[in-house]
Amino acid sequence: MDLSQIKLVVTDMDGTLLNSNHEVSTQFLELFKQLKQHHIIFVAASGRPYYGITDKLNEIKSEIIIVAENGGIVVDNDNILLSIPINKNNLHKIEDLIYSNFHIHPIYCTKSKAYFKSNSNGFIKLLSEYYPNFSVINSINEIEEDIIKIALYHHEDSEKHIFPLFENLTTEYKIIISGKHWVDISDNYANKGNAVEMLQKNYNISMEETIAFGDYNNDIEMLKRASFSFAMENAHQNVKDTAHYKTKSNDDFGVEVILKELIKQKKAFFNQ
Repeated sequence: MDLSQIKLVVTDMDGTLLNSNHEVSTQFLELFKQLKQHHIIFVAASGRPYYGITDKLNEIKSEIIIVAENGGIVVDNDNILLSIPINKNNLHKIEDLIYSNFHIHPIYCTKSKAYFKSNSNGFIKLLSEYYPNFSVINSINEIEEDIIKIALYHHEDSEKHIFPLFENLTTEYKIIISGKHWVDISDNYANKGNAVEMLQKNYNISMEETIAFGDYNNDIEMLKRASFSFAMENAHQNVKDTAHYKTKSNDDFGVEVILKELIKQKKAFFNQ
């Protein structure tokens, strides 16, 4: 595995770069400094909102590119490169399904804030780990900003209890299982793969010069944009079937292990 020509590193956050306590390791932050020294572009690509990613990567937020809301927003040092809101005209279909299933808790995501429905009060502490900047609303009509994504939470299993209910909307929206408890709804064009493809074109970087890490179904399009695609040990089977390589789990520093090898090969290449 020759990583000496890598120019772009893209990683998911939850279940990938973050450990099970939703923490970034100090080891990664040290490795990031070395990535910069080798002029490697780093992209954090997550279903989390923009402000949720910058909160976790506060030390380096001005030095990285952020792909938030599963590709609905792409930001480079406060410059918005891409923003893909949901067409509000057909939201009543989604609303009707949510209202008919009280066990589903929706989060309406805009660039700057998330909106929780008042009947989700019992889950607000948990939901705010992912969406720390939020307001509680009674009606979607209270939201004036563009909605980039609707995240749906189920306390048991999203693949079993949410996805089947919304699967018939896939011709109109991107409906994807993004975690054990989550299904995300967005514009059909909004996915991490399209965001990475745009960045590759902008920076003239090929798939052969790209490395990507992921663990869940919302990472699949992104992994397909990298010749060096890695599934975490803790990844969903669909991700393991898609990625070209595997690495250790998020709790065993799976991303950091590969980044160490990348930096080692970069140093060896330039010292030839």
